[in-house]
Amino acid sequence: MVELREHQGSNRDAPCVLVPTMGALHDGHASLIRQGALLARERGWGGGCIVSIFVNPTQFNDPADFERYPRTLDADLRLCQQAGANCVWTPHVTHIYPLGRTIEAPLLPRVAQAPGLEDAYRPGHFEGVCQVVARLFDLVKPKAAIFGEKDWQQLQVIRAMIAILMPGLEIVAGPTLREPDGLAMSSRNRFLSAEDRRRARAISLALCESNAAPDIDQAQANMRRVLASEQIELEYAVVRSEGTLEPGAGPWRALIAARVGSVRLIDNSPWRPSIQPRA
Repeated sequence: MVELREHQGSNRDAPCVLVPTMGALHDGHASLIRQGALLARERGWGGGCIVSIFVNPTQFNDPADFERYPRTLDADLRLCQQAGANCVWTPHVTHIYPLGRTIEAPLLPRVAQAPGLEDAYRPGHFEGVCQVVARLFDLVKPKAAIFGEKDWQQLQVIRAMIAILMPGLEIVAGPTLREPDGLAMSSRNRFLSAEDRRRARAISLALCESNAAPDIDQAQANMRRVLASEQIELEYAVVRSEGTLEPGAGPWRALIAARVGSVRLIDNSPWRPSIQPRA
């Protein structure tokens, strides 16, 4: 692994792929890194795949959540190397937010404010996400960036923001990786007790049950029923248009946010009616 300045110095003006992360990496992140490295190779981009590791303080609406976020840098560096990253960048907070300088957050797109999902339950979150992502893009200047589908609303927010600010930058989605029992891989899963880990499986089961429904109302009811069966504290379980995340026409996405014990988890999957309407 080499530092960003050294890497960019030896690959001046060479296109690259960026995989932004906050560390505490797992196999889901490794999949994104492999995807980024493959994309760079296929397109002959000399800058390769750069992984950033930065726990961004401005996107945490709960300071305690920021402090608790796991820092596992040595393990993260090993994972990045094994997954094929060409460079791992671990900037200090003053590099991202220099002292005496204001780094403005971009204007938020509608999908960061209107759906009433993460925007409602994590006030200020997307301001911080857009602020740090725009800053990372400005410093690294990638040709493409990889974001996981598990944070579906974040993916749509980044796409909408970049369409306005940096239309030449390609945002590539990476599929959600799951544990053998279906639970979406997450850095927060390590905080689940053994019993809560068992209960958390209901989140992916609820998404599966949504696809057995003939309409959106029944899909949402199915998800709530499955989650309630494990006494999981629900924030939302909805089916929305996949791009705007507002009620409307398909294609659709089923989305869940819930607390299992003290751990907040999110997940999503494509949704369509189990019985297609006749033409």
